[in-house]
Amino acid sequence: MFAAAEALASTNCRLLQYRNKSGNARQMLEHALELKKRLGGSLILIMNDRADLCLAADFDGVHVGQDDLSPEAVRAIIGPDRWLGVSTHNPDQLREANLTSADYLAIGPVFATSSKEKPDPVVGLEGVRRARALTGKPLVAIGGITRMNCRAVLDAGADAVAVISDLLREPQKSAEEFWRILR
Repeated sequence: MFAAAEALASTNCRLLQYRNKSGNARQMLEHALELKKRLGGSLILIMNDRADLCLAADFDGVHVGQDDLSPEAVRAIIGPDRWLGVSTHNPDQLREANLTSADYLAIGPVFATSSKEKPDPVVGLEGVRRARALTGKPLVAIGGITRMNCRAVLDAGADAVAVISDLLREPQKSAEEFWRILR
């Protein structure tokens, strides 16, 4: 039903990011409203890229990348009470994002990923360690995260992991195993 949902999982909270790179705004809003209806209150719902749709669907926050609106422009739209996340791919981007009002930062891809057409260079576990040293904000590792490697990513300094591909194969089983691993 949905283009993709990305789970940001940590030991402290559960976030679900609605991500649809090819749908039109009307379709995306319909999907977001359905997610809100089914899951609102049980998870923190994050809209990928679109501050306007975050507000229209009453999501809990927005996650932006390097080519999207700036974090401060998004913050001006969503206000101070919603979550704001920013993707970074190298130490310079992470340092810059750390100076913004973002609530959490993402680093990656940690491993090779098939969920993006033109992924940035892999940062590896060492990139997660470097990112951890550069910020005190919550750090989400993105890119190629699976049940098999998520513990190593968390041990490298990530507070949470973002998962797409490993959830798509066997959603229920995979999600249950992730929650067990992350406890």
